[in-house]
Order: sequence, then structure tokens, then C-alpha cells
Amino acid sequence: MTEVKAELVGSVWKITANPGDQVAEEDTLLILESMKMEIPVTTEVPGVVRELDVEPGQTVQEGDRIALIDES
Repeated sequence: MTEVKAELVGSVWKITANPGDQVAEEDTLLILESMKMEIPVTTEVPGVVRELDVEPGQTVQEGDRIALIDES
């Protein structure tokens, strides 16, 4: 299992992947809004999204877990 973590403080603007979705390396999981910029959050590994720990409008801090990807 691989944890996807927030690299900066921001607000979850849009979620583009759901639990159970198959994702490839560099696929966008969600988009954060920070300082009026849209920042895509991508996965570094291919696999299946097992958990999404955020919802639209939620504020995340740097290092917060956003998702869990199952590589098996």
C-alpha cells in the first residue's frame, strides 16, 4: 500500500478518482486550490484507490494523508 500525502496546504477543490478506481502512474486523484492556483495531486504508483481521506471543501495540511493506493 502506498500513501499519497499533501505536499502543501490547500483546500480540496475537485476529486477526480474514487475508491475502487484503477489508476496509472501520474494519474490525477484530486485538485487542491491554494493561493488561487489549482494544483493537481497525482499518484506515483499504478494500482487501485483503496481509500480517499478527503472531501471537497476540506482543508489539508502539508503531510496529511489524502489517499491509499493498493499496488497489488
